[in-house]
Amino acid sequence: MINFIKKIFHSQADVQLKEMINNKALLVDVRTKEEFANGHVKGSVNIPLDNIVKDLNRFKDKNGIVVFCRSGMRSSRAKSILEQNGIANVINGGTWQSVNKLVNG
Repeated sequence: MINFIKKIFHSQADVQLKEMINNKALLVDVRTKEEFANGHVKGSVNIPLDNIVKDLNRFKDKNGIVVFCRSGMRSSRAKSILEQNGIANVINGGTWQSVNKLVNG
């Protein structure tokens, strides 16, 4: 039963994430520059977590924002920071590989 519920919520999150990607959301990789250089999602921008607050203007007036990283932890923090600063329509995409599959899928 618990696995069934997890699948429902997980698939709903994937659908919402795919919709945002299809609607040209800003794709933001919050890993370090070195991590980004070793592989990233096509069309994504690299704004390391430590620079999120400094670069808030890059997020203003975006219809959708998808943040992601190596494991989903930094992107969770980035989402919180953006929301605390009045930036809406932010989704934590989790890992960059997960987002990459949706972009290329």
